[in-house]
Parts: sequence; C-alpha cells; structure tokens
Amino acid sequence: MKEPTLVIMAAGMGSRYGGLKQMDPIDPQGHVIIDFSIYDALRAGFQNIVFIIKREMEADFRAIIGDRIAKKANVSYVYQDLQNLPDGFSVPEGRVKPWGTGHAILSIADVVDGPFAVINADDYYGPAAYQKIYDYLTTHEDDALYRYAMVGFLLKNTLSENGHVARGVCQVSGEGYLTDIHERTHIEKREDGAAYTEDDGKTFTSLSGDCTVSMNLWGFTNSILTELKDRFPAFLTQAMEENPLKGEYFLPSVVDSLLKEGKATVQVLTSTDRWYGVTYKADKAVVTAAIQQMKDQGLYPQNLWD
Repeated sequence: MKEPTLVIMAAGMGSRYGGLKQMDPIDPQGHVIIDFSIYDALRAGFQNIVFIIKREMEADFRAIIGDRIAKKANVSYVYQDLQNLPDGFSVPEGRVKPWGTGHAILSIADVVDGPFAVINADDYYGPAAYQKIYDYLTTHEDDALYRYAMVGFLLKNTLSENGHVARGVCQVSGEGYLTDIHERTHIEKREDGAAYTEDDGKTFTSLSGDCTVSMNLWGFTNSILTELKDRFPAFLTQAMEENPLKGEYFLPSVVDSLLKEGKATVQVLTSTDRWYGVTYKADKAVVTAAIQQMKDQGLYPQNLWD
C-alpha cells in the first residue's frame, strides 16, 4: 500500500475571523495551529504533506510555516484557483469566494496518487485523531465499495464561547459507520448542550452535546478525486443559477451523496479530545491558553522543531 499523504486546506478566507487566521501565531515561540497539526501527524506516521493555498499567499505561507516543515517532511504546494473550472464554465462577475472544500481537494489531483487525510489548517484536532486516521489509511483499501473514514468529535468539545459555529452533524450506525451528515450552519452553545437554527434565529432545535460532528478530518482513497471531478459540472450548473457569488462545492455533501447511492462506506473514528479553533478573534486566547497548558503537561515541547 502507498504511504498516505496529509492534505491541509489553507486557502480559506477567514471572513468571520477577520484575516488569514492560518498564519496567526498562538504561542510566544511563533507557532501557528498548523505546526501542532503537523507535529501530531508526523508522530502518527505521516511523511508527506500537501498544502492547499491561494497563489498570492505563497511567499508569506512559506516564510511563516512551510519552509520549516519542509525540513521535517516531504512538502508540496497546490493552489485553489477560482478560475480552475471545467470547460464551458467561467467565474461569474463579482465572484471572489472560493468554490468550497470539494473544489479545494480537486486541486491535489496531480500530486496525490494514493490514500490521503484531509484537515483544516486552522483546526487543532489532537494527537489521537491523526493516529486513528493514519492507522485506518494504512490498513484499508477500496473493494466493491469506496472505503473512507472520518474522525468524529463530540459536539460539546467543538463549540465556541464567542459565537455560533457551523458543523456537520452526523448519524452513526451501531457498527460505527456514517449513515447521514447534515450541515448545520448556525449552532449555538447552550447550558444543556447546543441548538441550531435554520431560520435566522426564529426557531431553534436542540442538539445533544454528545452527538458526533464532523470537523473536516477525513480519510480517503484516491477514488474520491474521480467522484469530485465527475460531479463538479452538475454543481456548477445549479450554483450559477441559484447562488453564483457564494455557492460552495462542499466535500461532505459529495460524501453524503456517495453514501446514499450505496457507493461508499465511511467508518467513524471517534475522538474524545477537545477540538480548538479560531472561528472568532476572541477564540485565540482560549487556544493559546490550552496549548500552553498542554506544553506544561509535557504533551508538546516548548519549541516543536528544535
């Protein structure tokens, strides 16, 4: 089996956070969240890293994070380009927003030819998540079905004190397989768990804090790239009609379609680690304190790459 690759989605615009949060240091040593992700991934066994970035941020990205990681792993860069569309399609006038996570993953097709894990650049997942996904990718292959995996987190371990969040709320079978995933774009923390709204706050539906959510940590065989490519034109056709400036090609939506069509299985590898991220600027202080506490406990060295 081919060695798995870690694919890091770092081309997001960070609109709610107010900047390129992927490059914002979270400790006195100048580490960013990606440093801890890669440190955990290397400990789990990953050796190959692919960064998905925007072309215009490459110089800064290399200087802040990429060059030091290149001393520890095999590093490649690909670009999520708004103009990278199938024949017959063009970018709508006024569109500046990227085409979403599904489009981002399509950009790795020329550099990844084996199994791979996908993470968000601005999310801290914890060591267990990387070990679970690496172990899966090195022991499973497609057969009559696509054999994918995701690391699921407990909703209560992923909420922000500073505003609402978007999460993929999952239904998991008794055998540990994903049966359904619904993108809930407005989830708020509550005293007894959480609640989401789909009508701008007019009504809310309760969610258990112990329900499983996707934080975009997936494990795929190379077959997902073919499916993403084949389904992209149909998405674009619909998006051009319904939401040309903001429609997004979501990776979880494609996975959900494959499940409903009976073409794939997704094994859910549950982590009880606390997830940390910087959805809002005020979240940074929480992440910084948590990272320092983990260093003080000996889970990480003060300087990761010395």
